[in-house]
Amino acid sequence: MDFSALISQLFASFWWLLPLIALIALFKSPWFKGFIGEVMVNLAARFFLNKNDYHLIKNVTIPIFGGTTQIDHIIVSRYGVFVVETKNMKGWIFGGEHQKAWTQQIFKSKHKFQNPLHQNYKHTKTLELTLGLEPEKLFSLVVFVGDSTFKTEMPENVTYGGGYIRFIKSHTEILLTESEVQQVIGQIADHRLHPSIKTHRQHAAHVKEIVASKEAAQSTDAKSCPKCGSEMVLRTSKKGPNAGNEFWGCSAFPKCRAVTAFE
Repeated sequence: MDFSALISQLFASFWWLLPLIALIALFKSPWFKGFIGEVMVNLAARFFLNKNDYHLIKNVTIPIFGGTTQIDHIIVSRYGVFVVETKNMKGWIFGGEHQKAWTQQIFKSKHKFQNPLHQNYKHTKTLELTLGLEPEKLFSLVVFVGDSTFKTEMPENVTYGGGYIRFIKSHTEILLTESEVQQVIGQIADHRLHPSIKTHRQHAAHVKEIVASKEAAQSTDAKSCPKCGSEMVLRTSKKGPNAGNEFWGCSAFPKCRAVTAFE
């Protein structure tokens, strides 16, 4: 049997499967999901915020000491500067304003991720220093897109989809003059790195370094039980008013039931 002829015939008949498989892989990739989330936020801003009053600036990478920080969206207006972080996630989301890590649960699978409010605090402080603005003129805002549900009470600046438009429009006090608005837009343009694949790769490498250093620090900072001396492990409350909140529990449970707050 001529296998080369058979393979050629199969390829000629089913060549269309290759681009289809590539498209499916692309649609499921974290990059594409993040891209779609940012597109949704951009479209909401363009359709529901007056472009004469609100100026949308996307994908801003600003150099800081030892690396860079990347901001998904900045909306500049007379009512303040809104620093927007987008999260494209599905499943149940558990978290508190002051927790270091939040939890994503999909069926029985749980995954921890950095508190996006803490993440966006760095972005906001970077802009505050770069622009020379008072902190009360900048507003941190986290927007979840995708099929996710909050299972714990969230602060008003953590919203779903178009809810961030309502948050922005709820600020009606004029904080900047029109000339100051234009000055802020110009300062951002002057300080940001040129959007490019190289800029994105440099920022991604910087983020990996930060994550690696934090993991190394955590591995050398194991907590000991205050009662029996066993190692404390991080757990999540499943029931009651504190459902979704994290705490340190003794690894010797149920023999030892010592717990401490997660800091």
